[in-house]
Amino acid sequence: MIHEPKWVVWARTLQATAQTGLHFTESAYDRERYQRILDLSIEIFAEYSGASPSSITRIFENQTGYATPKVDVRGVVFREKKLLLVQEREDQLWTLPGGWADVNDTPSEAVEREILEESGFRAKAERLLAVFDRSKHQHEPPFPYHVYKLFIQCRLDGGEAKTTMETSAAGFFEENEIPPLSISRITREQIRFCFEMQRQPKAPTRFD
Repeated sequence: MIHEPKWVVWARTLQATAQTGLHFTESAYDRERYQRILDLSIEIFAEYSGASPSSITRIFENQTGYATPKVDVRGVVFREKKLLLVQEREDQLWTLPGGWADVNDTPSEAVEREILEESGFRAKAERLLAVFDRSKHQHEPPFPYHVYKLFIQCRLDGGEAKTTMETSAAGFFEENEIPPLSISRITREQIRFCFEMQRQPKAPTRFD
């Protein structure tokens, strides 16, 4: 079982506690204390991750309400036993097409949109392969939020590869020719899992 560094868990817990407290409290005194808890979380993330406090603050500042895990959807699309990957402009590394699920989108709508927007290919969601907890897998670097990752297998319905504002390339790859991966988004073990599930169409959904 993969475990994140303790400082990540501590800082994330402080952030979630502060976010939820700031949402519900009506006391000015308590708001001040919850804000101090949030500031402490930011200090911990900045100190141990090497990121600037201002960048961590920007990540947190738009988060309000009761703190819950964020949802990341990843599209698993095969063509002739080759897996669709996209190259991220941010780091020039490769991943499954996907991203954060938007409010009012179903998981299938979210993943179909992400595939089209990031690769140029149209796809139809057919099978939920896995619900993984990001913190239980070998992703780097640690992320400030708790994240659930949904892997959804989709049927290729057409389209052609294109570049976008977020991606610089898209292509299909065999299992033994996977390019360098964006480990923040996808791990090599998860790629192997996708090929394994493609070979086992009746295998049950996996979850952490």
